[in-house]
Amino acid sequence: NCEQIEIGDNSRIDDFCVLSGKIKIGRNVHITPMCLVAGGEKGIIFEDFTTIAYGVQVFTQSDDYSGSTMTNSTIPKEYKNEFMQEVILKRYSIVGTGSVIMPGVILDEGTSVGAMSLVLKSTEPWGIYVGNPAKRLKDRKKDLLELEKLTQGGLPMIISVLGKLSISAMELLKSKMFFTSQFKLKL
Repeated sequence: NCEQIEIGDNSRIDDFCVLSGKIKIGRNVHITPMCLVAGGEKGIIFEDFTTIAYGVQVFTQSDDYSGSTMTNSTIPKEYKNEFMQEVILKRYSIVGTGSVIMPGVILDEGTSVGAMSLVLKSTEPWGIYVGNPAKRLKDRKKDLLELEKLTQGGLPMIISVLGKLSISAMELLKSKMFFTSQFKLKL
């Protein structure tokens, strides 16, 4: 189903992942090893700078487990009641290893999901969520928004952002790291 999958610049899909159905992957997205991304008919959107860690599973459809209908892929649709809804991981979302994202969930901007969490409901922006079912633990810092500018604006932007982060240009040069518009290079 490669015609249903879009992949943006600088994104990476590691070994032993299964991607199926409708999937849109933005820029600088990382899907680490052994993940299952089941886009189905409704689809999954990974916005820029999102990450799913080892063994994460993302689903856009699920059978009705109540016993009211039959279940599984071998049963004709008229005997099943499948729940199908799009899943969206907004910018800067990160999902910890072994977590499961269920149909209809929107991880709002900056959401961090701890390892082994079960996400059944959409999140609020810039929160850290953990548990089964996942619940908001606390706010997530937004420092990474300033750091993103380092990767995009060239030297004038770097100097401007460093001032805001209390890091001197000399400290940056001492660390022998320099950021270009697309790559982090060692000097």
